[in-house]
Amino acid sequence: MSFDAGGYALGPQDGPHTWFLDTRMTVKAGGDQTGGAFTFLEWTAPLGFGPPRHVHHTEDEAFYLLEGQITVECGDRRWTVTPGGFVFLPHGIPHAFVVSEGPGRGLQITSPAGFERYIAELGRPAEHDGLPEPSVPDVPLLVEAAARYGHDLVGSPMSLPEVSTG
Repeated sequence: MSFDAGGYALGPQDGPHTWFLDTRMTVKAGGDQTGGAFTFLEWTAPLGFGPPRHVHHTEDEAFYLLEGQITVECGDRRWTVTPGGFVFLPHGIPHAFVVSEGPGRGLQITSPAGFERYIAELGRPAEHDGLPEPSVPDVPLLVEAAARYGHDLVGSPMSLPEVSTG
């Protein structure tokens, strides 16, 4: 595998794999490869995973879901996204999501680039295929790092949606 600012191709398993919170993030392109234009990730997350509600002050995010289902809130709007579905989250609007059927797997573009540095700083290299063991996040560390990367954590993670049993 070789990243080259002049162009490159990666195989399905190529790219640095990072365990970030309870997810697995694979960077396919970052700021060094895109001239700072965007970060492109493949991610996998377990059922029930969701980041704290947060706002990016400069980055827009987009998700294309490959597997599972996510429930997303952006401002006062709420969507359910299934495989083949897409969601766009503009900067400046608080948002959150939860993997409501999973595990979930998707593609993410964050523009401009920089999100790959946040996950590299707070995560750790994946030790094997699959997801890490669930862990309790270091919230003060997340808050401090988020501020340095232009994000604010503004609420708790979403909960799994209630399921009607009849």
